[in-house]
Amino acid sequence: MKRFIKIVLSISFIFYLFALLVLLFLGTRGNVWADLTLLEYIKSSSNFVPFKTISTYTNAIFNGSMNMDIPIKNLVGNLIMFLPMGIYLPYFIKRINKKSIFSIAMIILLFVIEVIQIVIRRGSFDIDDFILNMLGALIGFGLSKMKFVQKLQKYNRGDSSFADKSL
Repeated sequence: MKRFIKIVLSISFIFYLFALLVLLFLGTRGNVWADLTLLEYIKSSSNFVPFKTISTYTNAIFNGSMNMDIPIKNLVGNLIMFLPMGIYLPYFIKRINKKSIFSIAMIILLFVIEVIQIVIRRGSFDIDDFILNMLGALIGFGLSKMKFVQKLQKYNRGDSSFADKSL
């Protein structure tokens, strides 16, 4: 049973990584300003002001100035996009089991993703996406530390003390 759970988690992680790859790099967004230099593209499509996009979308939700799908998909989508990473990474990489190490790893990963998106012109560098992605990852990390999840992980790793206790 432990082996089966590990296989299922591994396969689901691969599917999750594939979905992230498609969403972040292979979608139809970006590449609109192909005739601009990279520096011009960065200037015209980046947001380096924290909470600028978040506040714009939040205001749009409350005042109805935008189709509700746009702010909801952006805010909630960016929040939950990296939530699974907060569960998968500590499970598969034992060194990332502490909040500080996990946070540093996620900051590096998210920064690299944002830079790649801007360089290949598949999106923009948006500090608010970074904030929401990081928050989602931290929520996932918090979920992975819940007693129920910890018990499942101990069971899957073969901790014999778990066999005596029920979920």
